[in-house]
Amino acid sequence: MRETYMQLAGFAQTWGLVYFVGAFLCVCAYAYWPSKKKSFNEAAQIPLKED
Repeated sequence: MRETYMQLAGFAQTWGLVYFVGAFLCVCAYAYWPSKKKSFNEAAQIPLKED
């Protein structure tokens, strides 16, 4: 029973790490994608706009 738990825990830790690193890289790629710069700059200026 404990051996099965250890195997499942190792599997979850390894592939969980791979999943979260992949998700992090996707988020970074999205944030730094050149075509997104204009929309991010516009969104950053919203609090500074006067009505």
